[in-house]
Amino acid sequence: MKFEPVIGLEIHAELETQSKIFCPCPVVDPTLAEPNTAVCPVCAGMPGVLPVANQKAIEYALRVALALQCEVAPISLFARKNYFYPDLPKGYQISQYEQPLARHGNLTILVSGKDQVVRIRRVHLEEDTGKLTHVSKDGQSFSLVDLNRAGVPLLEIVSEPDLHTPEEVRAYATAMRSLLRYLGVNSGDMQKGLLRIEPNVSVKPQGTAQFGTRVEIKNLNSFHALERAVAYEIKRQITLIMQGKTVIQETVGWDDARGITFTQRVKEGEDDYRYFPEPDLPPLVIDREWLEEIRATLPELPIAKYRRFRRQYGLSDYDAGVLIAERAVADYFERGVAAAPDISPKVIANWITGELFGLLNQTGANITAIRVQPESLVAMIRMVTSGELNQSTAKAVLAEMFQSGKSAEEIVARQGLRQISDRDSIAHLVKRILEENPTQVASYLAGKKTIARWLFGQVMYSARGQANPQIVQQELERQLAAIQRSLSNM
Repeated sequence: MKFEPVIGLEIHAELETQSKIFCPCPVVDPTLAEPNTAVCPVCAGMPGVLPVANQKAIEYALRVALALQCEVAPISLFARKNYFYPDLPKGYQISQYEQPLARHGNLTILVSGKDQVVRIRRVHLEEDTGKLTHVSKDGQSFSLVDLNRAGVPLLEIVSEPDLHTPEEVRAYATAMRSLLRYLGVNSGDMQKGLLRIEPNVSVKPQGTAQFGTRVEIKNLNSFHALERAVAYEIKRQITLIMQGKTVIQETVGWDDARGITFTQRVKEGEDDYRYFPEPDLPPLVIDREWLEEIRATLPELPIAKYRRFRRQYGLSDYDAGVLIAERAVADYFERGVAAAPDISPKVIANWITGELFGLLNQTGANITAIRVQPESLVAMIRMVTSGELNQSTAKAVLAEMFQSGKSAEEIVARQGLRQISDRDSIAHLVKRILEENPTQVASYLAGKKTIARWLFGQVMYSARGQANPQIVQQELERQLAAIQRSLSNM
């Protein structure tokens, strides 16, 4: 029997507002702030306090809803989601349920270079919970609660179950992350928990309409973990069914070190949360004029930019995909192209995705903060295309530019790195090397053609790597052929 995986994703994105969603407490970096220093009576759940909705959080949510082509509700409602957990001080979470902010959108993703449309079921606002840290000391275990995160605006984006493979899941998650970063509403940092992705996985016999029992996976802090966890859960469920066992609806965690999922709790139904309208917040009414003002501020979105880069610059699927993944990288590329209409965009793309990305990865730097401006990069590339620098030297020059911030012209002039392209000078150098190595020349003429590579290396070494390699190769072949002819005529 063949099985078909059916997968939908719930994505929780913390909105990068300055203050929390229902109180004036600042939103702080969870890795830098001291625990429980950004807390007030509202987000601590004290009796008698009232929430006030953060307009910027609503604006950010609307930006996402519009970018996902959702139908924005003229009126939506906040609701109380009732459950008890130590990181939820009020005993309920303010969320949206029956009337969410937006519904019925879609996101186009790229899978193996082809478009695939994933439907969006709903987009709604809610408040985040606090954070629990479990520690042990002197044989005793403790759970520590940090409420700095409690009340941070959280956007939940729920897809329809339109995904069927781990690869599609990863493509959807990365596309959504890019979209959120382009819109400037979320950093996409999964390690810090600012973007949390929770797949709901089920399997069904191929060709049947009835969905199987779904399992929700949590504790995923990277796209690699997401892909591995989904693949494992698909295999686990199929194995259970083939053994005649039942898949239980539950929430599972992901153990990345062991590569397995583990039960966290048996999944509750929506009725268990006893949703009811939030009595302390009025209905959220969206002004149409304001909505259109927000729509007018949306940037060119990743999928549109991808198609334009393919069409306008003739880039490959891979290069276009890599460049548009981050808005800052795409902007950097286009500044470089604008500054160098005489250089092929493909060449510029290769230098950015190759050597420059290598330097960024080595240092952990962000492209927005590096010393090599796009105009400086293409000026160096121009020195390569004009023959002033060879490829190997150019890589070293770029590394120096990255470190010092100096221009390629300055580095080349100071270190005497300009490539020798004068044919007469190279011809003289080749002639000297051949005269100094008669034994190797004789071996070449006797049929040992691999000696040519050694002779080439000697010429380049003598020129300190600064001779134009194409001209060296041409001159070496010409002079060796001339010697061969002269011997044949004797």
